[in-house]
Amino acid sequence: MKHSTRVFLVLGLSLATACAQSSELRTFTNTQGKAIQAKLVGVSGPNVTLEMADGRKFALAIASLSAADQQYINTPKYIFKPGPNDKLEPASVNEIIGQPLFDAAPLFTSSAVEVAARLKIPQESKTKTASSYRSYTKDDYQMFGAHPYSVAMYAENDKVTSFSLVFANKGDLFSAKGGGEMHFDKDTPPAKAAEIVKTAMDKDLAAITEALTKKLGAPKKERFGEGTAKIGRLTVQRWDWRGHAILLAEAEGEYVGVQIVTTAFADAGGKVEDTTDKVIRARALANLEKRKNGDVVIGDIPMVDQGPKGYCVPATAERAMRYLGVPADMYILANAGETNFGGGTSVSTLLEGMAPQIRSKRRSFDAWKGELKLKEIAKYIDKGVPIMWTLFSTDEFNETANKRTKERKDVTEWASWKTKVTAEAASNKLPKDKKTGHVVLIIGYNKDTNEIAFSDSWGERFKERWITLPEAEQISQQFFYVVGF
Repeated sequence: MKHSTRVFLVLGLSLATACAQSSELRTFTNTQGKAIQAKLVGVSGPNVTLEMADGRKFALAIASLSAADQQYINTPKYIFKPGPNDKLEPASVNEIIGQPLFDAAPLFTSSAVEVAARLKIPQESKTKTASSYRSYTKDDYQMFGAHPYSVAMYAENDKVTSFSLVFANKGDLFSAKGGGEMHFDKDTPPAKAAEIVKTAMDKDLAAITEALTKKLGAPKKERFGEGTAKIGRLTVQRWDWRGHAILLAEAEGEYVGVQIVTTAFADAGGKVEDTTDKVIRARALANLEKRKNGDVVIGDIPMVDQGPKGYCVPATAERAMRYLGVPADMYILANAGETNFGGGTSVSTLLEGMAPQIRSKRRSFDAWKGELKLKEIAKYIDKGVPIMWTLFSTDEFNETANKRTKERKDVTEWASWKTKVTAEAASNKLPKDKKTGHVVLIIGYNKDTNEIAFSDSWGERFKERWITLPEAEQISQQFFYVVGF
């Protein structure tokens, strides 16, 4: 069976349209001291859209503005129409959630560090402007009367921007018992996997619906999200509370999702502002690290930990897309990629399915087959753009990469290092094993030592590893994909 049947609960919010527009012109100053008169139009992740007096609009990175301007931008006016549920106190709403999600301050203006602390979610990733937190929970962890397998929260400049809970789903229900390299050791899914997932889905959906309706009353039906039903545009049921819109969606036979967004974002149908190529190009180049030893590495790529299941393709695709300003979630991407029970995704199916969405956000999408070539790799890395690479992640390969990466940290004589790794690569024979199909991001290279840097979707410990080009070619599946500009 190709299509997934799963339940996931996504609590997401966006400052893309949540930030109330300012009707007044004010002086904005960048970090170089240049000032302009403009008004705030909107905020989309790490970028802000400003409008000048003559009506011209442009987007730029929030981090490029003065500290005072950043504070102004990241303190959005929390305006909403009063509703019948607003008399409920945060503690009352938290009762149906089962965790202290809400506090006196709106979730949208809350510190991500503080929210993560009270929910006990460890940090998953941190870049210059963005951070994420994720926990693959124990069986007794409950929210909305059901068990979320994954609890994740995203933030920009320490302000919460999205909160995601994933309940019964075909990935986590049939996942392995270990993370990292151990995710290849998953058990064979049972023959009645679809029936098992549907039963779990129905149970969780009923619990979530009952909890919301009992406390917040009857919902309204609306359309929400972008793209097709397969990648996120669905009919939802909506409940409002103090400016938060709680949206419950069901993709028949696939998943159930709930998002919490601002009422303004829900009113806009969930459309996220596009980020211009100019902003993306500048941000990507700013993330390029050129080290004294000759390493050229892309930094600030968000980490997504796929957990103990074979979701390397959707997790890696999410990392590449989010890095270049395209909204993404690995559980939704798993649907687009027709991921099997417990994991295993067609890279081409997933990315071809997402290509229209990628291009609609003004990004490009390239794919090719062939040998690993340093010149081809450098062409993208030098622009600050990572490359998705398919390979066989065997035990021998991981042992070599882990050992090489550890040794590399203590190197002072790089000429000697080049001699050492060249000799080792010539004698090293890495076997291919079709059971260990995997996808990573190529994030860097070193021309002098003929090495490449890659990043797995297995958590921060696997953020940057190194291998020589000849060794990488031995276990390469020779397919490459790039979300670029």
